Amino acid sequence: MNPQLQIMLQQGIQAFQNGNFDGADSILRRIIQVDSKNLPALHILGLIKTSQNKYQEAVDLLGRAARLNPNDASIQYNLAKALMDCGSDKESIPHHKKAVEINPKNPDAWLNYGKALSALHSYEEALIVYDKVLLLVPNYAEAYLNAGATLTELKRYDQALVFTEKALELNPSLAEAWVNKGVTLKKLKRFEEAVTHFEKALALKPGIEWIYGDALHLKMKLSSWDGLANTLDSLSSWMCSQEKIMQPFVSLAVSDDAMLHRHCAEKYVEDKFKPNSSLGVIAKRQEKVKIRIGYYSADFYNHATGYLMAELFELHDKERFELIGFSFGPKEDDEIRRRLVNSFDQFLEVSTKSDIEIAQLSRNLSIDIAIDLKGYTEDSRPGIFSYRAAPIQVNYLGYPGTMGADFMDYIIADETIIPSEMFHNYSEKVVQLPNSYQVNDRKRAISDRKFTRQELGLPDAGFVFCCFNNNYKILPNTFDGWMRILKEVDDSVLWLFEDNPAAAANLKNEAARRGVNSQRLVFCKRMPLAEHLARQNHANLFLDTFPYNAHTTASDALWAELPVLTLMGQTFASRVAASLLNAIHLPELITTTQAEYEQLAIYLAKNPLKLEAIRQKLRDSRLTAPLFDTPLFTKNLENTYAQMYECYQASLGYKF
Repeated sequence: MNPQLQIMLQQGIQAFQNGNFDGADSILRRIIQVDSKNLPALHILGLIKTSQNKYQEAVDLLGRAARLNPNDASIQYNLAKALMDCGSDKESIPHHKKAVEINPKNPDAWLNYGKALSALHSYEEALIVYDKVLLLVPNYAEAYLNAGATLTELKRYDQALVFTEKALELNPSLAEAWVNKGVTLKKLKRFEEAVTHFEKALALKPGIEWIYGDALHLKMKLSSWDGLANTLDSLSSWMCSQEKIMQPFVSLAVSDDAMLHRHCAEKYVEDKFKPNSSLGVIAKRQEKVKIRIGYYSADFYNHATGYLMAELFELHDKERFELIGFSFGPKEDDEIRRRLVNSFDQFLEVSTKSDIEIAQLSRNLSIDIAIDLKGYTEDSRPGIFSYRAAPIQVNYLGYPGTMGADFMDYIIADETIIPSEMFHNYSEKVVQLPNSYQVNDRKRAISDRKFTRQELGLPDAGFVFCCFNNNYKILPNTFDGWMRILKEVDDSVLWLFEDNPAAAANLKNEAARRGVNSQRLVFCKRMPLAEHLARQNHANLFLDTFPYNAHTTASDALWAELPVLTLMGQTFASRVAASLLNAIHLPELITTTQAEYEQLAIYLAKNPLKLEAIRQKLRDSRLTAPLFDTPLFTKNLENTYAQMYECYQASLGYKF
């Protein structure tokens, strides 16, 4: 290196060490213009770009440095980190390997190697790598932290707690360890403890991303409402002014503002699942005789999604469509799983594959239309679609809202769920199916078991209101209305699903605070679907929640011939029950204000002949109305798929 460049390099290094990144950037760029193979300049400039979150530039610079000197452990290490920051975890692996081969005594290099393996779902390999870290540094808190998170992913929760507790023992101020332990406790359904851990994390690090929403959701699961009213009142302005506080799924249950849902989803996808071009653009494919549909879910078993969709898969026209299931959930062996496996042309277990591997597999299989059945619900994998698994990607059924993602092309709805004047609230192209967007399975059996009111905990006489929605959907305003209804209807009770004992106790206390005898709340446990459907015979009227309606639970009630009273709002989640009621010809059970909702509930309870007329109408239309006409639904959905495919073939974009 000539003396002038040497002096400039020293100046650049000094500026970098002093934190003057702009000055260092200017000097180092001038060096590279003169000497494009100046290794220190490329390396340091790459580090600057990493610190400025300009990760792709960092990858380019560090990649050039690594090609000049592939045996520099520091360069390999920094390049691997930059690739991970770009979301290119798979591409980072060779550089992680090289870094630890050159310098096997660098614990940080091993730690990041483990993180990359975990991100790729190579959990067992990641645990081996974390063991290597702990051999080098036995008291490395972050290694225990990451090993605990990996064990949680493997559902080895007791072991995960041991590792996370060790991390906290070593560093009680490590906010991420409090978070990870909270996540594990949540998986173990130890919700109250999980809340405590999330709140501790927030106290240590108030800006920690997304955890406020997780804590709020758990409090809602517990029906622990202290301070909730103030939170809900200020939610819209707060979420729009603050970054990364609430995951999209949580927002659905706390707000009836569709634009807030979109804002939340867009923030989340920008942070977690930016479109990734690692696999390149999918070349235009020639038209095929059969359209190849990929369905992606973690719920291909006795789960709400499986219950709804089983018959659809059985009825799909195999002359027009080829079906491939991508399952990244548990490998259950139950009735629904067996039906589903037998319905697909191919059923693939991909839970151990990374997002990019599943996307590549989808491309190798020439999937034409990829249907994401999870969205942002638990165990979802949006990253698969960020790599573009198929030319056409669709958000359907599992997530009742927009994904806010450029890589999702369509959302399937209907005229009730998303009327045309609400299209702007959704980042996807809205497809309106006739009748209802929700598919149903007419083969859902209703048990012959004859329950007595006594064994269900219900009084011998009196009107039975019910709601079998998850407890987190019950907000104070809805509960206030329910208590006013009970006060107006003598000898009535409210029959609720018990997700956890703490929620039941809290709801009983909330009833007492509102002047209602807590004994008028009756709780039921989870039971097999056929028996759950049978026990609904003892309910008189299903009271829906707002703003997150009953979805599968509403279909279950209507299938069991139990009328559902709903309050329709402005979002996907708050319009589902209305969609179902319209599709079964019971629009008279749709209300649009809280007052109307309460008045109609009281009126129907006090006018048994009117309620019986509605119930008879439900009985008469259950097997003839569109809601449970699965063959009709299947044809409508297939026609929609065909239109999507025709638009793609005609290069019309994502328009009908």
